[in-house]
Amino acid sequence: MTAVAAAHAAVPAHAAVAAHAEPLRLPLAHGVGSQHDLPLSPFYAYAGAFTALLVSFLALGLLWSSSRFRGDLSGHPLPAALQRLADAPATRTALRLLGAAAAVLFLLHLLLGPDDPDRNPAPGALYVLLWVGLVPASLLLGPVWRLLNPLRALHALRPPRNPRPLPAALGIRPAAAGLLLFTWLELVAPDNTSTATLLTALAVHTAVQLLGAARYGDRWFAHADPFEVYSSLLARLSPLGRRADGRLVLRSPFHGLDSTPHTPGLVATVCVLLGSTAYDGLSDNPRWITTLQTSSLGPVPTATLGLLAAVALAASCYGLCAGALRLMNPALTTPLTSFAHSLLPIALGYFVAHYFSLLVTEGPRNVILAGGTDNAPSPAPPLGPGGLATLQVVAIVTGHVLGVVAAHDRSVRLFPPARAVAGQLPLFVLMIAYTLGGIGLLIA
Repeated sequence: MTAVAAAHAAVPAHAAVAAHAEPLRLPLAHGVGSQHDLPLSPFYAYAGAFTALLVSFLALGLLWSSSRFRGDLSGHPLPAALQRLADAPATRTALRLLGAAAAVLFLLHLLLGPDDPDRNPAPGALYVLLWVGLVPASLLLGPVWRLLNPLRALHALRPPRNPRPLPAALGIRPAAAGLLLFTWLELVAPDNTSTATLLTALAVHTAVQLLGAARYGDRWFAHADPFEVYSSLLARLSPLGRRADGRLVLRSPFHGLDSTPHTPGLVATVCVLLGSTAYDGLSDNPRWITTLQTSSLGPVPTATLGLLAAVALAASCYGLCAGALRLMNPALTTPLTSFAHSLLPIALGYFVAHYFSLLVTEGPRNVILAGGTDNAPSPAPPLGPGGLATLQVVAIVTGHVLGVVAAHDRSVRLFPPARAVAGQLPLFVLMIAYTLGGIGLLIA
């Protein structure tokens, strides 16, 4: 067992796979426990979650009769001096150089360091500091990866003179595909921390992004770079935002969430986030481990099908909900995109529940490792099993309650008053299903 897996006694699943069948060599074990580690009472967990959703739904129906969120028209302006500093070319250049320097350091560790994730910080930098660390960074500071993205810096050295316009139907579909491929690399791919695997993935990602930007200009990154789109969507829940006039403001995260554009690929992107995080929880289930070990297809194809099935299930449930919304409200012409923003808090809740302990233990270890300390130990988890269990359930339930609020505000704006509450019942049922499924993955 690796040092990382040993630091997570609550996650023996990956170690069991590596020891018996070696299908998924993922030493960066995630901070997700199961019933034997986390002292959760299924009855109280399910009952508490259902009660919280039901009470919030009823309260909103009785007390919230008109839309209160104003999207990118809202917010309290920050001091002009602060905005000038944030928008100054020197600030933007410094951030771009910071991102480029971090990328060079990552590449040097990958090329020159040992091919061992316990001694090389490069795998942890990708799977922990970037993938997981972007969540709190984007929630606190906004779409930070847009400013740090080293590929933007590389592209800026020689931008195209006459870039082609992006196809209107493209949306963020390329980013959704990129996120699915990255989650496959993180959760399924064999030897996913080896130098050869990471270099191959980095080369493919860099080539796709730079070739796209050479054709369509730097707008390509906002539509196709999976990390940039991922950070930008999470930043919708940040208290920092931009009004439609470009002013930097402080605002309720609900206003930022309401301003999420109805772009093609939004539903696919959110469903990839939901489904892949759900699969991450499933991958630690002993019965799923046994399935991987005994499958006639082999562990990697079986795990791939499992990941795709989890994403498809999340998308199918939302698609059925959207169809029911359209049947109940024929005037609603865009049911898929009209309420997709309400899934973002749910995805965030899943993410916190599944990755919190990974970030707070492996994040500091990788920083120490990058500083030159060989085989740095993981800090002790800040929460015991009971505290972690409580955090996970609270994160999932809170995400769904926030989703209910966002969906309700949108429904009272789109539906006639007499049908504003009844018209969103399919969404309420969907969120109950997502909630129970999310908690079930924790205690199964």
